[in-house]
Amino acid sequence: MATETKLLPTTVVGSYPQPDWLVDRAVLAKNLVPRVRMKQIWRVAEDALEQAQDDATLVAIRDMERAGIDIITDGEIRRESYSNRFALALDGVDVDNPAEVIGRTGKPTRVPRVVGPIRRNRPVEVRDIEFLRANTDRQVKITLPGPFTLAMQAHDEHYRDEEALAMAYAEAVAEEARDLKAAGADVIQLDEPWLQARPEQARRYGVRAINRALEGVAGPTVVHLCFGYAAVVSDKPSGYSFLPQLADSTAAQISIEAAQPRLDLGVLSDLSNKTIMLGVLDLGTPEVETAEIVAARLREGLKHVPAERLVAAPDCGMKYIPRERAFGKLKALADGAAIVRRELAG
Repeated sequence: MATETKLLPTTVVGSYPQPDWLVDRAVLAKNLVPRVRMKQIWRVAEDALEQAQDDATLVAIRDMERAGIDIITDGEIRRESYSNRFALALDGVDVDNPAEVIGRTGKPTRVPRVVGPIRRNRPVEVRDIEFLRANTDRQVKITLPGPFTLAMQAHDEHYRDEEALAMAYAEAVAEEARDLKAAGADVIQLDEPWLQARPEQARRYGVRAINRALEGVAGPTVVHLCFGYAAVVSDKPSGYSFLPQLADSTAAQISIEAAQPRLDLGVLSDLSNKTIMLGVLDLGTPEVETAEIVAARLREGLKHVPAERLVAAPDCGMKYIPRERAFGKLKALADGAAIVRRELAG
């Protein structure tokens, strides 16, 4: 397991573009982020899909390495969305007869129905992290959907209690996270975009669910909040409706998007006990940032967070943007961080 530490390390939020030969990106783009299965996105036959996903994952790994990223993921290449690979593998979920709820964008969304106790019956992403760990010598991170977000993306017909459902999901996430650490993950990240979308419920039990999901998970842990993929949500607010409360979470790092929404970074003073994974790549623009633009955004971050507590990242996952653009932005991320690193070294 890699242990190298570096000032202003660079990382990705999670996803990297899946190749056109693996997924039908037109189908992916015209549908909302799937909560249930969307098998029609895959261009490869079921009996060859795992091998094809392995090959595409190697492409993602090598791109991140070539770009100079310090802490990499598997690109979430095997996933139809950031959450449904894990969510649909749990007991207690009816994936064949989905319900319909109003999603974050205000549009009807098909979601799994919770019809019994939520339980994890097997490892879900362990092979993913084992494959990643075997194919790079860099630090590696893997992401899981957070328990609050999982609860918001399901229709509960069993617990009849939002908090009870979130805590049940937290138990399943905790079991998976501990196995992922044992399998070689350096960093575990929980994706919790729905904290921002449902701030009232988040204030009641969001942090408690996160802390339960991270219980017994050693090493660096991250909670990622965003306003949604840039391809889905273009008009983003300039401030978070839920963020300072995460100071009470046990996560070591808080990941936020700041580039596209032009976030007022003064809010980071409320998270003085956390490392900040700062979004400095705007994924809503087709232009590829220069290294100097990235460096300027990092310097703004350093006005509020010491270098020892700052990690450089894209705003969100890169799943929906073209691969050439994603690689260019990651190269700018690595080069921009290197500029600021040299400045800090004098």
